[in-house]
Amino acid sequence: MIDRYRREFRAALIALAVPNLALGAWAVLAPHSWYDDFPGGGRHWVSALGPYNEHLSTDVGAFFLAMGALLLFAGIVLDRLLIQAALGALLIFSVPHLIWHLGELGPYGTLDTVLNVISLSLLVVVPILLLLMLRRTKGEVAYGTR
Repeated sequence: MIDRYRREFRAALIALAVPNLALGAWAVLAPHSWYDDFPGGGRHWVSALGPYNEHLSTDVGAFFLAMGALLLFAGIVLDRLLIQAALGALLIFSVPHLIWHLGELGPYGTLDTVLNVISLSLLVVVPILLLLMLRRTKGEVAYGTR
């Protein structure tokens, strides 16, 4: 399946990687700015949820950098098992992250609520769709990387 949709898998994995890398670099290099100004454009999603914590901000940034690097590497290599591991790791984070935020939308106005739910939901839906595309078809070799 990867061979048939190489461009699509690569584009999707890179599209997942780039925001993680950018967000992670921002939080690691300028944690207070990330806390005050994420996601940008005059919106303030992190600071609306509690007091600033530099340690937590840089740790979250380091996680996003690691996740972005894994997704980018998977998008370059296009190995089935690596893609599955990267998408699985993203889901292990994204599902509880989405659930938590769904219960904490009170501080946001309508537009921020909608944007928050859409952006966090995409980080669950897109990996699930990609994993479904990776399911083996009848007669496909069980071992092998591509």
